[in-house]
Amino acid sequence: MFAARTLLMIALLPVFAGCQMFSAKPASSTQGLTRMQGDLTGEGGQLWFQPCNEQRRFLIQDSGNTSVLQEATALAAKKGTLFADLRGRFDASKTSGTDGVVNLQQLYRVERSATACKDTNFKQLIVHASGNSPAWDINVNGKGLILNREGKDPVALPYVEEELPDGRLNLSTEANGQRIELWVAPQRCVDPVSGSVLHLTAELRVNDQVQRGCGYYGGARND
Repeated sequence: MFAARTLLMIALLPVFAGCQMFSAKPASSTQGLTRMQGDLTGEGGQLWFQPCNEQRRFLIQDSGNTSVLQEATALAAKKGTLFADLRGRFDASKTSGTDGVVNLQQLYRVERSATACKDTNFKQLIVHASGNSPAWDINVNGKGLILNREGKDPVALPYVEEELPDGRLNLSTEANGQRIELWVAPQRCVDPVSGSVLHLTAELRVNDQVQRGCGYYGGARND
């Protein structure tokens, strides 16, 4: 809905790059794990993962108790490709018929999408969040944020990031007399319209107006 206008705003973001502030991040706990995106398929009572633009298939073992099988089953009845964004340890196969096994530790999102593997902006994305009634979405990268809201012009702004206890994150900015804040927290979230399952709950605040939604960290954030 907002794609055409959003593309026009992206060019404005470099202007704000020097204004952005970041807080220090703690040491990564993802050593030895790999994040990948790809398609999920069920076969023989087991769940398989095929990375984007690859022919390899990995048998999923849910070592991190992410409930990926239940999430995939809930979306399986809907038409379209089942896309997953996940992190785990990818091991070579020890049995015939598989290219390997992924010991899954974290599930970022599961959704019906035929285009997610083609997202050229994912590697630069820090966080994405969206909600409904009315529709809104926000994309954050290292140069700034772009906020789209139904019925309003998109805005591109610098922001200040603050990391909070329990893995929560706050992004805030002020412009034209408006204070805009995005709060995200690590908690399973289901989009009521699409049925997508994401790993962050999100809350958008524009002055006194509050809207809730879901979100996920992009490829530029190693969480």
